[in-house]
Amino acid sequence: MNVIFESLTPSTPVMQKTLSQFDVAVTSCKQIFVKKMHDYGTAWRILRTSSITDQIFIKANRIRSIEEKGTHKVDEDITADFIGIYNYAVIALIQLSLNSDAPIEMPANEVEALFDRYSKNARQLMQDKNHDYGEAWREMRVSSLTDLILMKLLRIKQIEDHDGQTLISEGIDANYYDVMNYAIFALIRLTESV
Repeated sequence: MNVIFESLTPSTPVMQKTLSQFDVAVTSCKQIFVKKMHDYGTAWRILRTSSITDQIFIKANRIRSIEEKGTHKVDEDITADFIGIYNYAVIALIQLSLNSDAPIEMPANEVEALFDRYSKNARQLMQDKNHDYGEAWREMRVSSLTDLILMKLLRIKQIEDHDGQTLISEGIDANYYDVMNYAIFALIRLTESV
C-alpha cells in the first residue's frame, strides 16, 4: 500500500506525474470530442441538461454492469465509456452556461474553447483536492470510481428535480466537475493496470 502524501504541490514528483497523466487523458477525451463534433456538429445542444445527466448515467451504469458481469457483448470497452462520461459532463457544463435562446449550431472553435475552459477548471479542482486528500484516489478501485460517478449523478438528478435549488449542498456544476475528475482518475487507473 502506498503512503498517503501529506503535502502535494505542483512541484512534487507525484503531482507532476498526476498532472501529466491527467493532461494525457484529457487530450484523449478532447480528440474524441472534436472528431464527434466534426461528424455531428453541436446536435447535443438540443438536449436539456437532465437528458445529458441521463446519458452519463447510462454510460456509468453500463460500466458497472460490465464490472459486475466481467464481460461485455458490445465491441467497446469501458475506457470509451469513461471518455464519454467526461465529454458529456463538459457538454452539460456548456449547456448550463448558455442562455436558452443560444443557437443549436455553434462554431467549433468556440466549443473547443469552452471544452478547454471547463477542462482547465476541472484540472485546478483536481489539484486542490489532491493537495487536501493526498492522492487517495490512487488507492481506489476503478469500480469505486464508477460508484462515485453514479452517486454524483443521482445527486445531480435530485438537484435537477428541485429546479437546481439546494439548501446546503454544492450545485449541479460542482457535481459535474467531480464526475469529470472521477472519469479521468478511472482512465488513469485503467492505463496503469495494463
